[in-house]
Amino acid sequence: MSVTQVNTAKLSVVQDFKEITKMRLALSVVFSSVAGYLLGVETLSWSTLLLLAIGGYFMVGASNAFNQIIERDLDKLMDRTKNRPVPSGRMSVNTAFAIATLFTIAGISVLYSINPKTAMFGAISIFIYVSLYTPLKTKTPLSVFVGAIPGAIPFMLGWVAATNDFGIEPGTLFMIQFFWQFPHFWAIGWFLYDDYKKGGFFMLPTGKRDKGTAVQVIIYTIWTVATSLIPVFGVTGRLYLSPVSGLIILILGLVLLRSAIRLYKNRDAKTAKQLMIMSVLYITLLQIIYVADKFIRIWI
Repeated sequence: MSVTQVNTAKLSVVQDFKEITKMRLALSVVFSSVAGYLLGVETLSWSTLLLLAIGGYFMVGASNAFNQIIERDLDKLMDRTKNRPVPSGRMSVNTAFAIATLFTIAGISVLYSINPKTAMFGAISIFIYVSLYTPLKTKTPLSVFVGAIPGAIPFMLGWVAATNDFGIEPGTLFMIQFFWQFPHFWAIGWFLYDDYKKGGFFMLPTGKRDKGTAVQVIIYTIWTVATSLIPVFGVTGRLYLSPVSGLIILILGLVLLRSAIRLYKNRDAKTAKQLMIMSVLYITLLQIIYVADKFIRIWI
C-alpha cells in the first residue's frame, strides 16, 4: 500500500469518527456547557472546565452514535444521511456500538468526577435522546418536544457542574434553550422536508409546511425571546442580566422574530434556512452576552 493510500485511509477514519459523533454539533454543545459553567462559577477551575468539555463531548458523541445505529436503515433513504459511516457500510454496527458504549461510560465517568448531579443530568440526556426521541421521530411530531429536553440540558449542565446545585438559575438556562429548540428544529424540518419524508420522519408540528406550522414557529420564537429576558428582572437568583445586555438580546430577539414572520409570509425552503442560521446566531450571541455581562459587572 502506498503512502498516499495510507494517508487517505487515515483521513477516512478520522472523517468517519467526526461523522459518527457529529463533531460540529458536539462542539456547539460543549460551547453551551462552558457558557453555563462560566455563569455559575464563583472561582474558575480550569481543570473542571476541561473535564466538562471532555465529558460533554463524550455525552453528545455517544447519543449521536447510538442514534445512527438505530436509524441506519432510514439514513440510507435520505440524501442528507446516506453517506454516514454506518449506512454507507464504511463502519460496522459493532464498531459504532463500541464507540457509543465507550463514549457513554467515559462521558458519565468524567462528568461524575465533577459532581454526581452533573453525571446524572448527562445520563438522563443520553437516555432521553436515544430511548425516547430517536424512536418517536418516525411516529409523531411530538418527538421534537421530547428531543428539546436533552437539547436544552447542556446550558444548564454547565451551571450544575459549577455549583453542584439545581435551582432557579439552571432551570432558567434550561428553559431558554428548551424554547429555542422549536423554531430552530422546525426551520430545519421545513427546508429538509422532502428528505425527511423519504426517511419517514415527522418533524413539523402539523406535519406540513403550512400556516399552522409557521404560526407555531412564531409563537415559540416569542417564548424564546421572552424567557431570555427574565434574568433582567432580578427574579432568577444569582443569574442576573443588566438592562443594557437585556436590550441587546431584545434587539437580537426581534431580528429572530422577523425571520420567523418572514417564514410565515414566504413559506419556502430558502426563508426556513435563513431562520435556522439566525437561530444559531441568536443562541450563540445570547450565551456570549450572558457571560460577558457577568464578568463586566464583576470587573466594574
